[in-house]
Amino acid sequence: MKINLTQLTKFPVPVRLVCFILALLFLWLPLAAPIYWLVEDTNLESILTLVILYIEFIFLLNVWGKKVYLQSGIFSHYGLEFTRLNGVDLLRGLAIGLTTVLVLFGLEGMLGWLVWQQPQVFLVKIILEGLLVSLGVGFAEELLFRGWLLDELQRDYKLNTALGINAILFAVSHFIKPLAAIIHTLPQFPALVLLGLTQVWGKRWRRGRLGLPIGLHGGLVWGYYIINVGQLTKYSGQVPDWITGVNNNPLQGVMGVLFMGGLAWWIGNQQLKMKH
Repeated sequence: MKINLTQLTKFPVPVRLVCFILALLFLWLPLAAPIYWLVEDTNLESILTLVILYIEFIFLLNVWGKKVYLQSGIFSHYGLEFTRLNGVDLLRGLAIGLTTVLVLFGLEGMLGWLVWQQPQVFLVKIILEGLLVSLGVGFAEELLFRGWLLDELQRDYKLNTALGINAILFAVSHFIKPLAAIIHTLPQFPALVLLGLTQVWGKRWRRGRLGLPIGLHGGLVWGYYIINVGQLTKYSGQVPDWITGVNNNPLQGVMGVLFMGGLAWWIGNQQLKMKH
């Protein structure tokens, strides 16, 4: 019996999201289960299962677009275009994200809240390694949240409603972990919501293209990766860690929230100017 998947468009967005996630799990579990069973190295286990999950996510997006919405170019619809404009947006986003992190740490250094240290590892390797990791994270999370999820929300809700729900779900998704870990990292929730808002505004500013959000997300991750993995700073203890960042994570401190708020304000204003 042939199933007419276009009937899914008649269901509200929560039902469509659940159907998509269940279909993804149905594809993923048969491949992931043997890996969890056979692979002893937990790091390798996580990498393999996440790579498989994301490959199947991209495959399912293509099927979803063609069979549910009858759109053959669903990735372009999400804003994932391989064009010069999107490439420039990507580089611009990388520069904004990296600069934001460096200015934050630079200001804290000027205030005496942290001390810069000589790198204990080969810094060029960390920079290049961090760039690859950050672009991977930026691509994966932005296609998921500002591509597929935002599109589904905007099909049912007004733009501002979709914006708020997207930002909150983005922040909540970072707390799918054991309760102790949730409590440990809870202070970063406001900054993650601000980042979620920033990314949606960034996409709208660039007329629906994903290049800027991918680059901006990647730039923020890249800057923190270089400083954290390269062990370039050490906090002086002159101010409480709730100011600089609990657990040495700037997103879990007042300064991180202020900088994310400033970035959100600036990107939001650019989006408003574009409208006019």
